[in-house]
Amino acid sequence: MTQYHDIKYLNLLEDILQNGTNKTDRTGTGTRSVFARQMRFDLSDGTIPLLTTKKIHLKSIIHEILWYLQGTGNIKYLQDNGIRIWNEWADSNGDLGNIYGVQWRKWKQYVNIPDSPEHYQIKEIDQIANVIHTLRTNPDDRRMIVNSWNVGELTDMKLPPCHYVFQFYVNDEKLSCILNQRSADGFLGVPFNIVQYSILTRMVAQVTNLQPGEFIWNGGDVHIYNNHFEQVKEQLIRVPYPSPTLRLNKSIKEIDDFGFDDFIIENYNSYPTIKAQVAV
Repeated sequence: MTQYHDIKYLNLLEDILQNGTNKTDRTGTGTRSVFARQMRFDLSDGTIPLLTTKKIHLKSIIHEILWYLQGTGNIKYLQDNGIRIWNEWADSNGDLGNIYGVQWRKWKQYVNIPDSPEHYQIKEIDQIANVIHTLRTNPDDRRMIVNSWNVGELTDMKLPPCHYVFQFYVNDEKLSCILNQRSADGFLGVPFNIVQYSILTRMVAQVTNLQPGEFIWNGGDVHIYNNHFEQVKEQLIRVPYPSPTLRLNKSIKEIDDFGFDDFIIENYNSYPTIKAQVAV
């Protein structure tokens, strides 16, 4: 059956416009906001929710995933590949603090060592590696969680994580993922988030010898910025094309071995991009 993943997203935009509350925000731009919304996307047929009602910059999406998996808070890799989406927040050295990928791959653990002069030792927890190991050895485990919301380090991050925790679940040899997002920019951010985590789910499924199941997106404060209303209305009148499919390089067996050329999007037809300013 042909899937049109855009429809769920367009329904969310319509919901915000019709039912949202006007609110102030950190950027001073103002938003229309709703609370606690969910979208579910079936990935089992190979499709992903890469929007067709406006062109999405796939190069940025893939490179950002690969950057997260490197476990760094410096944007050099992104800049070297022509990706500028984090430039507004980075300092003069390209540093963002211990955001997303650092927490995914290098969460700090303070281990008590009574006989040492410092009385503790810092170890790093690789949450991604732990999840993949658990999926391979105990797929019914209920603790397959990756968390970016490190309360002790939030003040050292240039931007606290918006998409802050995700969990994996296996049923009938199919891998599903649920993402929780505290703050969701409906027009600019959410289209990136839903396709990124769908792609990540496919990557994890491949390296754990599972089939793709569902990607479930949970949004907390889900909003449209006041300066995006006209762009949203333009997108809402566009009739979606069928959703494209993702093909991964099947020879990749480990999560850190993926490169940009290992992602192939097939049958992607879209309307032109709709430009809008990021609220910072």
